[in-house]
Amino acid sequence: MNRLEIDELIDDPGTRILVCCGSGGVGKTTTAAALGLRAAERGRNVVVLTIDPARRLAQSMGLTELDNTPRRVVDVDETKGGSLHAMMLDMKRTFDEIVEQHADPERAQQILDNPFYQSLSSSFAGTQEYMAMEKLGQLHATGEWDLIVVDTPPSRSALDFLDAPQRLGSFLDGRLIRILSAPAKVGGRGALKFLSAGMGLMTGALSKVVGTHLLTDIQTFVAALDTTFGGFRKRADATYKLLQARGTSFLVVAAPEKDALREAAYFVDRLGTERMPLAGLVLNRVHATRAGRLSAERSLAAAEALTEQAESAEEAGGEPDGSASRPADLRLVAGLLTLHAERLRVIDREERMRTRFTSIHPEVWVAEVPALPGDVHDLDGLRVIGESLGTG
Repeated sequence: MNRLEIDELIDDPGTRILVCCGSGGVGKTTTAAALGLRAAERGRNVVVLTIDPARRLAQSMGLTELDNTPRRVVDVDETKGGSLHAMMLDMKRTFDEIVEQHADPERAQQILDNPFYQSLSSSFAGTQEYMAMEKLGQLHATGEWDLIVVDTPPSRSALDFLDAPQRLGSFLDGRLIRILSAPAKVGGRGALKFLSAGMGLMTGALSKVVGTHLLTDIQTFVAALDTTFGGFRKRADATYKLLQARGTSFLVVAAPEKDALREAAYFVDRLGTERMPLAGLVLNRVHATRAGRLSAERSLAAAEALTEQAESAEEAGGEPDGSASRPADLRLVAGLLTLHAERLRVIDREERMRTRFTSIHPEVWVAEVPALPGDVHDLDGLRVIGESLGTG
């Protein structure tokens, strides 16, 4: 198994974007936060962008809240010149910012007040992922941070942002949108008269289906497409190329479990298909192995023998030497041996899962994080994760 050198990755000034993706519940958000903190304390100016709606990132960084504006994280060691900011994507606010940036104030307000726009910006399929690309492009364009760490949504939807530009672009370029916007684009009175007649028939039919008010909202929204939203696809394409470019690295995050590694394999394959630069796999919550360990079978056999001795001693009313605590001691040792056997079985299962993954994907470099006794909920916990990632 090839060892992924995380410190080399985050110390490299050529590494400008790190995208963490993976299924839910594998520690992806914690990994992104730990990477951001370690990079900052090693001298990088970092911003962590989370798209995951969970609040764990804010809590672990000591922030009361995260929103669409990067917030500086305090209690970070900045002696090497680095800094750490964090933010959570606000899909609608990002959409609103685009409107405000690309329209004059009067038209921008008309769009922001438009009910159809409000519905589109809040719930249209793919909008969140598209806005994530918009925000990533905005952060990169400022040049304020030399490393952007992106924490994506859980499960396979984490890679939906790769499809978002095409999905939203297909909607904006769709047949209905083109028909509704056609009068503004057709030259010649004859053509306009003919089209207007056709539009009258269509809008009459549509009014019966969606209602007059909604149709009016849609047409008003469409009228602003050319001037306000014309750059959507162009910006999305630029961000997509940014994700493929030198300086961007994807980290697939998983746990040594069957389902999580199956999802990880999906991410690896998908990234390869999209020709996205994969740095490697971060495997969280790995139980460490020890050479010369007592096997699970021998541990269970010894536990069973001790339990039988304890039962015999109890039936005899204690040991010949009068030690009344001896049966309890035997049972305690037997319980510890049983726990040891269960741990070894977990380790063996993890090793099989890991070996299976690396045999299918021998080209993927791996960094491992040992299982911790509790959850990570503060900067010190994130430092422990970062140390494990950096030193192995």
